[in-house]
Amino acid sequence: MKILFHACCGVCSLYPIKKMKEEGKDFALYYSNPNIHPYKEWKERKKTFAAACEDEHVRYFIDQSYPLEDFLRTQLTYENRCQWCYQCRLENTAKKALAEGYDAFSTTLFISIYQDRELIRATGKAIAEKYGLTFYDRDFREGFTYAQELAKEREYYRQKYCGCIFSERDRYMKKRKQK
Repeated sequence: MKILFHACCGVCSLYPIKKMKEEGKDFALYYSNPNIHPYKEWKERKKTFAAACEDEHVRYFIDQSYPLEDFLRTQLTYENRCQWCYQCRLENTAKKALAEGYDAFSTTLFISIYQDRELIRATGKAIAEKYGLTFYDRDFREGFTYAQELAKEREYYRQKYCGCIFSERDRYMKKRKQK
């Protein structure tokens, strides 16, 4: 099975890379994150993603588009704001997997202790069915601390919020309320 992983960033990619290499899996990573805001943040995460892949000698792809207008236009049409992000990024990954000859796809979001794992799974499985692919469902949360420590050691940029404008707002508003 050839697996293409959606990657939200370089840091979250570190542990899945480690496990896939240890298990001898045929895989690559794909940076496709139209939800990241602002553009400067998107570029920093993309740079760290490429550095992590190159440091680990892993094949990778980067979606260079930054469709901010699409994000803003469609984001509020979803009851759960994270649903759009999961849907969009996993669908982009499924399409890229088909174009590049992969028969499965997944996401490094499965490392996060903050993401809605069940919503990601349901979204991924529905997309897999739509495109005739396999959704590789793998829990990587046990490697969250490992990835954070390795990123710190390598002096990789580590983001302070999930990525969208709403998560950025929530991060700073919570800090302000605590004062």
